[in-house]
Amino acid sequence: MNQALDLHYKLYKPYGYVSQFVSRQHKSHKKNFLGELYNFHPDTMSVGRLDENSEGLLLLTTNGKLSHEINSSGIEKEYYAQVDGVISSKAILEIQTGIMISIQGKSYRTKPCKAEIIDTPQLPATNQRVRDERHGPTSWVSITLTEGKFRQVRKMTAAVGFPTLRLARYRVGKYTIEGMKRGDCEPLDELVP
Repeated sequence: MNQALDLHYKLYKPYGYVSQFVSRQHKSHKKNFLGELYNFHPDTMSVGRLDENSEGLLLLTTNGKLSHEINSSGIEKEYYAQVDGVISSKAILEIQTGIMISIQGKSYRTKPCKAEIIDTPQLPATNQRVRDERHGPTSWVSITLTEGKFRQVRKMTAAVGFPTLRLARYRVGKYTIEGMKRGDCEPLDELVP
């Protein structure tokens, strides 16, 4: 595709959607796909993925080379995670310095990253059922990674004893979900790694 014709978007992927546009698999008829949210150009692809149980920023483009460049560039991705319990400073330090998690059945030490306890972020209401405070306290953390292993944030918080209840990707590089609602899609003039 001619670079002048490349299309780029930022999308607030809601909880319960997979990071695909359509599926030809027979068992996928009960899944929600990105193509239901917006009339995307047929060549549009997601830059990275968010699993079905996560929400937040998803960058999209029709430029496969740019998508690969962003995915392999070590660009910062910031996540807000609501965790079970009041997370400790010790657990935050463990996350910051790197911890052992399992990736495809093998032990993997995460790279050092930024992590801090934050106040409850101003996220749009979710259609996810998250238990309330009657079942014990929860807290929020911001975790900023430069890698993106499958379900990494969830595995990291669980490894330090504070399982993730709700997970939203807030930022990828300079792009954020600030001011966006669940399901919003905004065209971008350019997509800079």
